[in-house]
Amino acid sequence: MATGSPLRAFTRLASGMTRRRCATSRRSASSARYTALFITVPPLSYLGYETLRKASCSTAVFARDKAVEVVEQADYLYSCGETEKLYQLLLQYKDSDDAEFLWRLARASRDLSLLPHITADQKKKLTYEAFDYAKKALEKNEACFAAHKWYAVCLSDLGEYEGVKVKIGNSLIIRKHLERAVELNPKDATSFHILGYWCFAFAELPWYQRKVAAVLFASPPTATYEEALAFFLRAEEVDPNFYSKNLLMLGKTYSMLKDQGKALLWLNKARDYPAITEEDKQVHKEALDLLKQLNG
Repeated sequence: MATGSPLRAFTRLASGMTRRRCATSRRSASSARYTALFITVPPLSYLGYETLRKASCSTAVFARDKAVEVVEQADYLYSCGETEKLYQLLLQYKDSDDAEFLWRLARASRDLSLLPHITADQKKKLTYEAFDYAKKALEKNEACFAAHKWYAVCLSDLGEYEGVKVKIGNSLIIRKHLERAVELNPKDATSFHILGYWCFAFAELPWYQRKVAAVLFASPPTATYEEALAFFLRAEEVDPNFYSKNLLMLGKTYSMLKDQGKALLWLNKARDYPAITEEDKQVHKEALDLLKQLNG
């Protein structure tokens, strides 16, 4: 679920804006210097101000450059699957006010919780940590699409510990944040994929969970396989072959819609996708099993 490239571009832009602000400050200070000659500001006062201004500007640029460096390092570790190193790197910034650090820390905490050697107690602790970091990221920057996306994902994860009632109760909040994420960044394929997964899950919701939903809501959250399909296809349009599970879900959705030809097409793509991660391997196995059923 890489989001690194657009965000690296954003942080470089922010860095450039900082530099432009500093350049503007220099021009303003230069004008002030000539004005000062006419109002007899003592030269030492101006020099003291100029030294302080330059130091402040240099500090701001250094801080922004350092932030860009950390973000790029974090995105590199994420792309390499170095989950534990990534978590340790970002943990240093858990008290940061920068949403770019915090949503990445939420994602890293969640990814760490899914590793096979993590105990059940550790997984629960990391799941709640991930949600706290995502929530903080959203509080720091409501306009950050990734903060909305990972808030939705981490909130959904809490349902594993808080029961079906809470999970269904949070479902409309989850969808709202995912829709906000795609509104803020319509080029993020993973947000569309997760929205598709949300719709698929509610389209196949078991009867007893539908009863819980009916108790909780006057109009319970519902979705159709057609809605799920539209989101999965949109994700593929934005970034073709970006994620093995999107290919699998396209196959499963077409299968539920009784379109066997397209189901086979996408399941074959999922089967042939390079199995790099553990999830890819699971997708490969599920695609093979479904292909056997459809061809059976």
